[in-house]
Amino acid sequence: MTAGTSRVLPGAEGVVLCASVFSFRLPRQEWAWRLAQVRDAGYTCVGLYVPWNTHELAPGVWDFTGPRDVGAFLDLAADAGLDVLARPGPYICSGWDGGGLPAWLTLEPGLRLRQAEPRYLAQVGRWFERVLPILAERQTDRGGPVVAVQLENELDLFDCDDPAAYVGALRDLARSAGLTVPLVACAGQGDLERATGGVPGVLPTDNFNPSDASPDIEAEVVAYARDLRSRGLPLWVTETGRSHTTLRRLLASGVSFLGPYLQSSGRDLGWTPSTGSWGDPGAFMTHSSDLGGLVSATGQQHAEQRAEARLLARVVDALGPALEGARPGPAATVRAGFPTASHVATLDLAGGGRLVGLPNLGSVPGSALLDVGGREVPVVVPAGACPLLPVGLPLAGWGAQATLTVATAEVVGLAGRGRQGGLARPRDSGAHLVLAADGPAVAVLDVAGDEIWVPLAAPGMPGARAVVRTPAGSLAIQLVSRAVAGASAGGPTPVAAGTDAAAASPEPVALRRAVVGSSDKVDRPRRPASRTVDPEPLEAAGVYRGCGTYRAVADLSGVAELLVAGAADVVELRVGERVLPAFARSGAATWLDVRTDDGSSALRADVETWGHAGFDDARLPALRLGSLRGLGRVWAVTGRADVSALWRVSGAGAGSAPAPLRTLGGWSSTRLGDPVTYTRDLPPALAERALRLSGLTGPVAVSIVADAGPGPASVVVPDDPWVLLPAGAGGVAVTLPHHPGGPALGAELLDLRPVTGWTLEPEPDTELDRRAVEVAEGRSVAEPDAVGPAGVSLAVAAGADVWLVADVPPHAGGYEVRPRGTDVRVHVWVVRQGEATLTGRAWLGAGRPRFTGGEPDVAWVPGAPDGARIVLRVRGLAGGGDPVLHGVDVRPLPVRAPLRSTV
Repeated sequence: MTAGTSRVLPGAEGVVLCASVFSFRLPRQEWAWRLAQVRDAGYTCVGLYVPWNTHELAPGVWDFTGPRDVGAFLDLAADAGLDVLARPGPYICSGWDGGGLPAWLTLEPGLRLRQAEPRYLAQVGRWFERVLPILAERQTDRGGPVVAVQLENELDLFDCDDPAAYVGALRDLARSAGLTVPLVACAGQGDLERATGGVPGVLPTDNFNPSDASPDIEAEVVAYARDLRSRGLPLWVTETGRSHTTLRRLLASGVSFLGPYLQSSGRDLGWTPSTGSWGDPGAFMTHSSDLGGLVSATGQQHAEQRAEARLLARVVDALGPALEGARPGPAATVRAGFPTASHVATLDLAGGGRLVGLPNLGSVPGSALLDVGGREVPVVVPAGACPLLPVGLPLAGWGAQATLTVATAEVVGLAGRGRQGGLARPRDSGAHLVLAADGPAVAVLDVAGDEIWVPLAAPGMPGARAVVRTPAGSLAIQLVSRAVAGASAGGPTPVAAGTDAAAASPEPVALRRAVVGSSDKVDRPRRPASRTVDPEPLEAAGVYRGCGTYRAVADLSGVAELLVAGAADVVELRVGERVLPAFARSGAATWLDVRTDDGSSALRADVETWGHAGFDDARLPALRLGSLRGLGRVWAVTGRADVSALWRVSGAGAGSAPAPLRTLGGWSSTRLGDPVTYTRDLPPALAERALRLSGLTGPVAVSIVADAGPGPASVVVPDDPWVLLPAGAGGVAVTLPHHPGGPALGAELLDLRPVTGWTLEPEPDTELDRRAVEVAEGRSVAEPDAVGPAGVSLAVAAGADVWLVADVPPHAGGYEVRPRGTDVRVHVWVVRQGEATLTGRAWLGAGRPRFTGGEPDVAWVPGAPDGARIVLRVRGLAGGGDPVLHGVDVRPLPVRAPLRSTV
């Protein structure tokens, strides 16, 4: 690393444009195409997460072949002319199952994730021993594309006890594996110290995800850039949004590595999406991992974003070395007729001059007056754009003895004296300057002390070109449109091999019904899950992804409710023959009405993993990182009592001799926001009980009171408003901020009897994939009934499964599969050559969880020269109307023509 410059990447010059392309979200046949797409758009680097649990499928079972051959992906990146920032974790987040951490890790007693803890580091060591040599063999000093390696991911968002010890241990493992390229660690909320532990030899980087409309982007980024520059370090933004306007604002603020996240989208194939999202804690991530970037999940390149990406690449390429070592300057002085940044950023360029990033945050074009040396220069800025305007740029290095005092258009090409960048082409003598704007522009030059104004007509019009004589030779100036400048990224454009440019005609798809037998009769092993209280988690039975069926018998005489706590992800409970509505509450307590059931009743719970938590979120039990999946615990509620009154009050000015008695939350005081503790005695009990609170609007602290006084407080939140009281608990204390006029709070004491004697029938994803292959190959189809070709209207009983199969003809563009229905869940597999891949799951109808991260309810058949079969498992859901699959829309996707330069 060279202090004071941006040259951290070996051989890098200026600003690095890095688009994420994730091999694990794509079939292998898509890899070369997706890499070619981002290279065609002007990106020179790709960011690649490498999820641990993609390669260690079960403890000690490794796979780096086929679609998991990360070495082959890196080789393809090199072939495409792309550098790689490799990100092997061990934790990656990325909306991926468990953030990439294997689901079985927390089965080991005492193991603590993402800590400098011996058991965890030993497991990480096994992973690094497998993956890091693959990266080391492909480092730049060995002729490969890997220019840097990221350790961990956004550690500042996690409560790591000792970041320095943890990151230091990862650094040592990386160096001992032969990594010589720079090591980086990124912050998720700007805490660079906690993200890296301040460990020597690990560059702090930032993942910066503001609202694109924020006026304060520049002010925040400049603060980080200046801090790092004071330490001789560059500012890398290894993840940010996909807007190229925002990327320009970051560049102008001093960012030397621009890494838009998910610029190339993909799909979570298999049971691999994560659960949980900071902005929406109970949400499920979709199989479509698509946030609207340059390339869609199915590989369609968005033309407008492609042009914007290429235009930015032109600017970076044209200025080249001038961007190396550039640093934030003082804010520009601007009078804008449109909403703009609170700090209009300027970038002081190496060798002199600066760039001004002038964003128009409004919805209509507008004009601004830019102060240049005490003179106001008018600039027209399109809506939503951020031109990077040159000010005081010396041109001597390109053969023109002149300075570009200011231009009201962007520099997209400079050539001369053997140097060439962007659109400019070498001339016999002098220099060539290419500017880009969508209307007339002006270039102001200082030539030997003389100021020369060069007005340029709109692109394509007479007067859009000019030649200025300088003492060292002529300077040719050309104004082109943004569309022309963005038509090609410059240089050779890679062409994706094996693509079919001919459009395919849509083919009707006939669906057949397959008879595979009742799921009750499938020969699956049963094992005791627990003979005490807790049904064991699915992971303990070897189900790291997939499903499981729990069974028990309970006496429901006089029982009104069942309490299920800790269940995740998707749970469907049956009492006898009655199927209850499916629920997905991320482990929060769920209260199920069983008043219509009586006596000894068979209980069955079908549980499916959607994906393990991708963040460590304390708001719900199953959102904690490393939390396990399964049924959790089940109790019969055998009695209840309202305990909303007779709480003793302390705090907020309350007296103590005796302490006043009030309803829960009923104390009145002028001390707004002061903590108030409400304590209540409870009648003795020999069994567990539950305290259920109502009316909460925020977290409260609850302590269990014993003879020695209140115990440690636990936090109770509105989404999970209860606490388990152990046998013998004599009281409970609730502490909350004083809020007069707030909602009335209620409290209910519930007597519990645990449901025990559970058995578990595991059904891992590998078993479900095998069954999909059997359906596709017809081994379990008995006298199939045609239910197509145009569509299907199929009634499905609640709790029952119906399997459907369809042939799809060869089509290079692939297909989009959209089930339509009410109160059904649909799994969609693609089966080719005896292998099944789950490409989507749809939950149709009321009661489903929220989805985020992409488009829900859609599956994908990747394009291939051979045909395929799709297999659908349709599950009827209780709680609404009659479960019905109304139709399955199978739509051919556009065939992609080869990528070719248009300039």
